[in-house]
Amino acid sequence: MFFTVLAVLLCASSALAKDTYVNGYVKKDGTYVQPHYRAAPNSTTYDNYSTKGNINPYTWEKGTVDPERDRDESDSGDRDR
Repeated sequence: MFFTVLAVLLCASSALAKDTYVNGYVKKDGTYVQPHYRAAPNSTTYDNYSTKGNINPYTWEKGTVDPERDRDESDSGDRDR
């Protein structure tokens, strides 16, 4: 049992080590965004905290964003507009 708990903690800590801290900032519309952590940037949306099937380790909220929807929109050729 001890080794199982230890293994889970080590995996969780290595996953959190890849996170990026974002300072608070004010958006163009005047909305203040609180400081927060986000997954480190990479080339996929499947590992973002907000993606369906994932859980944010800081808030324990389940992801709600469909990664296929985002990929389909970026592949549609509308980038040049």
